[in-house]
Amino acid sequence: MRFLLLLLILIFIGCHSSKKTIDLYNGKDFTGWHIDVPDMDTTDVESPFIAKENSIITMGNPRGHLITDAEHSNYRLEVTYKFLGEPGNCGVLLHASTPRSLYDMFPKSIEAQMMHENAGDFWVIVEDITVDNMVERRGPKEEWGNTKGMKRRILNLTDGSENPLGEWNTMVVECFQDKIKVWVNDDLVNYGYDCSVTKGQIALQSEGAAVEFKDVKLTPIKKLSD
Repeated sequence: MRFLLLLLILIFIGCHSSKKTIDLYNGKDFTGWHIDVPDMDTTDVESPFIAKENSIITMGNPRGHLITDAEHSNYRLEVTYKFLGEPGNCGVLLHASTPRSLYDMFPKSIEAQMMHENAGDFWVIVEDITVDNMVERRGPKEEWGNTKGMKRRILNLTDGSENPLGEWNTMVVECFQDKIKVWVNDDLVNYGYDCSVTKGQIALQSEGAAVEFKDVKLTPIKKLSD
């Protein structure tokens, strides 16, 4: 009887702990992450990623990615970010895998775009995803693709979801099985399904603009939010 009670307690603790939110950034250094910046292979340049107390700074140049060591699936990712100075391009890569698969820099992945005034677009990077109204949001079907020269951008659902420049924005992404949902400041900005990949690493970009990230948090989920 005692053994059965102990077993039930352990199962309860295990189920409870599986839902626990974790901070992917420990607030001080890049333990659990690695940097992939092609220019750092052959030139004496500094990393564009800076670990600050409780936040990550990406300088935008040189271009590359800060990538989790671990793979993840079926999760809710919450990232708070803002542009520092001039706005520009940045994003979060989901289900990332093979490095430098596109343009000798981008890993295979699905990007949740953060580019100013375009937050929530999908960009497919040697992977793919389907959305409703695909032709309207991606262009002529014969031009679709996930490699160089093809239409890889899938427009988001809304305009005006971003806060004014200099203010914090919150992007929430839920990845569950072959589906991905994206919210920006509580607005549902994209929903895709039939994704060609269902797990992988998570990456933050350095892609032309200085951005500060905080609250990079992940919570395991058992279904998508409504």
